[in-house]
Amino acid sequence: MEFPDPQAGPGQVRVRVKAAGVQHYDCSIRSGWTPPGVSEQLPKIPGNEFAGIIDQVGDGVTEFTAGTEVLGYSLLNCYAEYVVVGVDQLVKKPANMPWEVAGGLTGNGQGAYIALRAIGVGEGDTVLIHGAAGSLGSYAVQLAKLWGAKTVIGTASESNHDYVRSLGAIPVTYGEGLVERVRALAPDGVDAAFDTAGAEGVRASVELVEDRNRICTFVAYDIIEELGIPAVRGVRSAARLAELAGLHASGKLRTTIRQTFPLEQVQAAHRLIETRHGGGEIVLTMDND
Repeated sequence: MEFPDPQAGPGQVRVRVKAAGVQHYDCSIRSGWTPPGVSEQLPKIPGNEFAGIIDQVGDGVTEFTAGTEVLGYSLLNCYAEYVVVGVDQLVKKPANMPWEVAGGLTGNGQGAYIALRAIGVGEGDTVLIHGAAGSLGSYAVQLAKLWGAKTVIGTASESNHDYVRSLGAIPVTYGEGLVERVRALAPDGVDAAFDTAGAEGVRASVELVEDRNRICTFVAYDIIEELGIPAVRGVRSAARLAELAGLHASGKLRTTIRQTFPLEQVQAAHRLIETRHGGGEIVLTMDND
């Protein structure tokens, strides 16, 4: 379906999109879910993160000019040739950051940042990350190490153990006996846990972490009340995104691209992410030069 090109209003810019990350959030939008604060009006264009080149600047904008390469976020509308956002929703793209990396950084990068800050990960901690090979989990492993965690243990399938090690974590296999395997790796205990995989990881974390306020999940929200752990959600920020982009530009934060798809193959991209198998970002690329 064709739509008129959006126009930048006061305090906004229009970005010619080069890449847009694919998230489970987008699949929920496609399935009919409407985020809080968004109108029920159809059609909805999915996509909540992007990278591209500013090509139109609205009244009152002084921070950016046409031609600036940027990355940013929006609740919707990023699976498109153009997206219009406020200037508080984007940052300049580092020159050494590939488009596909820039397009897929903000969702999982900021998600991992928000989660680890919420559970207080810091100097000397032993941290358990469930789903450590996934795009969200892999950012969490790296940030935990950067913020001073002494030991990071990451659950993953055996085929992904080498990858998890390369991120700086000790890999451990899912499944029966997980709690005992983690205890063997962390005889002094686990201080905090972040789940990106599901109920199994959350239930194991409750057995391993003494303070339930230091456990969070971004998947199994249906059991957090039962288990007495906090509901962690957060709001993205340009300042946080700029910090993450700077870490990547300096070589301190690694992004793995699992697969890229042209925009017209978005259905295939959604089918792939919904398998919940494999690690790394899935990104759409736009042929709009």
